[in-house]
Amino acid sequence: MAGREIRLSRLLNGDENAVIIAADHGEFDGPIPGMIDIDDTIARIDPGVDAVLLSPGMVGRAARLFGARGGPLAVMRLNWSTTYCFQWGCRDAATCRAVSAWEAVRLGADIALISLTLKTGDEHTDAANVEVFAELREECAELGLPVIGEYFPPDADRLSPDELHEQVLIGCRILAELGADCIKTFHTNRFPDVVAGCPIPLFGLGASKLPSQFEALELARREIDEGARGVVFGRNAIQVPDPPAFQRALCDVVKHSASPTQAASQHGLTDG
Repeated sequence: MAGREIRLSRLLNGDENAVIIAADHGEFDGPIPGMIDIDDTIARIDPGVDAVLLSPGMVGRAARLFGARGGPLAVMRLNWSTTYCFQWGCRDAATCRAVSAWEAVRLGADIALISLTLKTGDEHTDAANVEVFAELREECAELGLPVIGEYFPPDADRLSPDELHEQVLIGCRILAELGADCIKTFHTNRFPDVVAGCPIPLFGLGASKLPSQFEALELARREIDEGARGVVFGRNAIQVPDPPAFQRALCDVVKHSASPTQAASQHGLTDG
């Protein structure tokens, strides 16, 4: 078994689904609630989750979490795109390399995340974004580093449910065809069709902060019921009164088939 398969099997252990906590928001948003003090944010991540997504400069700050026996895997974002700079009103989804795969491994990454945005309104930008993804994926392949492809449409919050679904449906298949090992993307109004059209595992993201923790658990339940092999939650798993308790509840829902009601009660979740 090659390095890529070994690392990937640690994330997707048999038939068990995966829970990934995303804490890389500062790479695009700067300090936001729940992630102002990144060391405190990392300290409030439950060690029972499967992986944590961080930016290149922050993985080292989580050495105690990642270095513990049985601790989560380190997922590192390798490229940078203006599509995530919502606060600046960026719309063009220009993308560049942030770190090489070799540097990611040196910094401690177990898995790479490489994003892709298409249908930007400029065919040259679309092609350049594919080129960045392809080059980084090739570097990862040489090092045996699994790749989570992230499909994130431009202006995702302005798309109708049907428009979002169409972009995600096509974008996920493109990522699979380009060599991603698994994909992080939006849950859509016809998500089973996205799963059926993509031959690699899909992880549903949490997207915008939901009004309650129970609604976040319900979203995770829907994603798993409709074919996702796991979830990648950020704001919904961190901007809560007790992040470790919510993350344990999330693991129960995603990995152990608990209902949102059971998990919320078991872990004493409150939104007061």
